[in-house]
Amino acid sequence: MDRTLLDAKKEKLSHLRLYWHDILSGEHPTGATIVPPVKNSMTGFGLVRMIDNPLTLGPKMSSKCVGRAQGFYASAGLDELGFYMSMNFEFIEGKYNGSTITVQGRNPALHKVREMAVVGGSGLFRFARGYATASTHWIDFKTGDAVVEYNVYVLHY
Repeated sequence: MDRTLLDAKKEKLSHLRLYWHDILSGEHPTGATIVPPVKNSMTGFGLVRMIDNPLTLGPKMSSKCVGRAQGFYASAGLDELGFYMSMNFEFIEGKYNGSTITVQGRNPALHKVREMAVVGGSGLFRFARGYATASTHWIDFKTGDAVVEYNVYVLHY
């Protein structure tokens, strides 16, 4: 494939640190349960939740919002709290405004650090590939609200 036809110059590696805010409580939740978990499941197995979560530069909601995480996660673990994640990080600020990164994979939520794949992107992230690590910064087990730090390492043109 001729890269010049695609306006693909030199491949770059970018590192993005973002905070993902999953808000399930209050008047303006950013996640909605589409399918409830099966009865008597200790792991919430079967739960499917759509999200439109803020992505900020810092862990506080008052931090600058640079994008949204839009997609879904589903509780896929029978014996462990583990989610299947599929979401687009849509950027709304700065040089990546209008671009997306697609993150997909297994998220064993109680592990200190989880790794998922970057499987694509758009805009400045065309032909994106790489990985994202997630680590829980804060969680309220009563409401389900959580803040997760994502470190995304993405190769793109």
